[in-house]
Parts: sequence; C-alpha cells; structure tokens
Amino acid sequence: MTCFSIAIDGPAGSGKSTVARQVAKELGLTYVDTGAMYRAITWKALKQNVDLEDESSVARMSQETDIQLSSENGVDVWVDGIKVTNDIRTPQVTSNVSLIASQARVREILVDKQREIAQKTGVVMDGRDIGTHVLPKANLKIFLTASIEERAQRRHRELTQRGYSVDWDQLKEEIRLRDEKDSVREHSPLRPAEDAIHLDTTGLSIKEVVQAILNLSRTKAIGGE
Repeated sequence: MTCFSIAIDGPAGSGKSTVARQVAKELGLTYVDTGAMYRAITWKALKQNVDLEDESSVARMSQETDIQLSSENGVDVWVDGIKVTNDIRTPQVTSNVSLIASQARVREILVDKQREIAQKTGVVMDGRDIGTHVLPKANLKIFLTASIEERAQRRHRELTQRGYSVDWDQLKEEIRLRDEKDSVREHSPLRPAEDAIHLDTTGLSIKEVVQAILNLSRTKAIGGE
C-alpha cells in the first residue's frame, strides 16, 4: 500500500484524527493531520499578534512557516522548529481556527503542502475537504459523522483531560456554530465527496470504526468496490 491514499472527512469531534492515526499505523501509511496544520497557523498568528481577519498577512505568514508533523509518538506538531503539539489544542486556538481555515489564500498554501506529502508516500489524510479538494483521486474516501451531543461529549472529555474547565452546553453550541461555518464557507466547504462512504460513529468505539475502515481499505486495495 505504498501509494495507497485514504481521505477521511467529517465535522469537528467526529473522531477523524484518532481514527485516521490508527488506520495509518495499521496499514503502514503516513498520517497527515491537516486540521493540525490550520491550528498551527492559527497558533502562530495569535502568538505574533497577526490580525486574523487580514488574509494577506496570514497568508504571507503561512507561506513562510515551516510545519512538520511526526507520528512516531502519537502526533507531534512542530512550527518553525518549536514543538506546539499541546499549544494548538487550547480553547483560544479552537475558537479561531475556522476563521483561518476559511481564507482561500491560506488554504491554497496548506493544500500545496499536503499534496506534496501525498505525492511522496501513501497517506491517510483527514480534514474537511480532503476527498472533495485536496485528494480528489484518493483510493478510498470516508465521511465520518456523529451526533452533536456525542461530539460535544468527546471534546469535553478531551479538554477536561488536558486540564481545561469548559461548559458542556457552551461547547455544544460552539460545535454547532463551527459545523455551520465550515459547511457554508465559500472556499472548500465541509461536504462529503460524491463517492465517499458514510460512517456514523455515534455509539461506536474507536476500535469498531478503525476496523470498518481497515476492511474497506483492504477491499479497495485488492480491486474490490
């Protein structure tokens, strides 16, 4: 599967990153967390006090930024040589990343970086427009979904484990608003590719979702439909 590519899309909290990472490990493919790349840019812009609504400034900064992803120990993210794995998961970054991800020039720059990786090796790439835009010719396209309630519970658990105090109802509303923003944005909106396979992860364990995708991957790899 050295040249095999899997695109996994879905809304916030649907389990994309966790599932994609495990699928990549099982299949010996490179995991590319595109969401982490947008978070990395958001983190750097906040840190450098760049106006998040100034697309030209954010795009210029993105072009000059070196982002490295490593999946040797979980998924580590490096920005210009600085490890920011935990820094990009703060509530401040989370609440601003949709704004950055909606900017066409920023997306063009990061999509180029993502495609460069996929041209060199087999990948499992997750995001919101992988199957429709970044890797439209991916061997397998998956669209993960889950109820807003379940996604809010997952995100609440994640943030609590990281030491953040968050209101569940507020978190649920933020996820709903993010779904809305991502779905109606002008550039590369969140939507399933026409040939994507839909998987509803509500009530399913990570192991069950991973196994379903592994089964689909192996069927595709040997020429099945």
